[in-house]
Amino acid sequence: MAPTAELDELLRTSAFAYLRAIQLQTGGPVRFDDVAGFELRGERIALMDRQRGIRKPRMLDAALSFRTVHAERPEQRPYDDSPGRDGYLRYKWRGTDSDHAENRALRLAASWKLPLIWFQGIASGVYLPIFPVWLVGEEPDSHQFVVALDLEQVHRWTSADVVDLELRRQYADRVVRERLHQPLFRARVLRAYESRCAICRLRHQELLDAAHIRSDSNGGEPVVPNGIAMCKIHHASYDANMLGVDPDYRVLIRPDLLDETDGPTLRHALQELHGSRLEVPSQRTSRPDRDLLAERFERFRRAS
Repeated sequence: MAPTAELDELLRTSAFAYLRAIQLQTGGPVRFDDVAGFELRGERIALMDRQRGIRKPRMLDAALSFRTVHAERPEQRPYDDSPGRDGYLRYKWRGTDSDHAENRALRLAASWKLPLIWFQGIASGVYLPIFPVWLVGEEPDSHQFVVALDLEQVHRWTSADVVDLELRRQYADRVVRERLHQPLFRARVLRAYESRCAICRLRHQELLDAAHIRSDSNGGEPVVPNGIAMCKIHHASYDANMLGVDPDYRVLIRPDLLDETDGPTLRHALQELHGSRLEVPSQRTSRPDRDLLAERFERFRRAS
């Protein structure tokens, strides 16, 4: 298949549809083998490169995907893909050679305004695909590209009408939080808790959230020790200070609710859990941070 604009568009739209179907089966995260079976016109085309960070299938001129490897904390990554002052995310070149084939492939995707897939690592060999994304700029002195997560971000980067840089940054911060940080946080927390509510052990992923111990608005980081996997009813109860978790991982119910009579849901979903223990990950580094729990538990205690 020779590269053409029509082939490029067909491959990308087909790849996105394939990824969405795979994610319905996996709950979101994927491994290399999950995305290696994509086919177009009878030819198998891996959507992610096992060895390289940037993937350009041979029948395309421009890159199709890029990836960021997992690290327990962002500073442990080999490349720093953190946001700039404008709130837009960055993706580092392959090395420092502007003319490297992989960097040229990304540059073409940027100049042609092509949508790409960003595979974000959530564990060793496990990725959460974020797509479509666009490369809207390049900063050669810093060896990196500027990434937009939606078309409004693309417009705000390129439009001469957007003169208020603070508004652009505020929008970028919101989009990064909603489209990247929150999905990644949920994926990493659910994986650490083996897709099970830490309070009631419910295993249905569709009904599970990653509850923040310290909220985003209070400076909470989107890292696993700041999260607890909870089903939606216990997450809502935790946020409403109807349910608390102390630094010793004990689950406590607000005293007034223990005295209330309101049918089987209240009895089984909350009252009977009073004094039980949180089921925490086996890996110590993934367990809830006790200092954060103490801070949050003080709010619950005051509400009681």
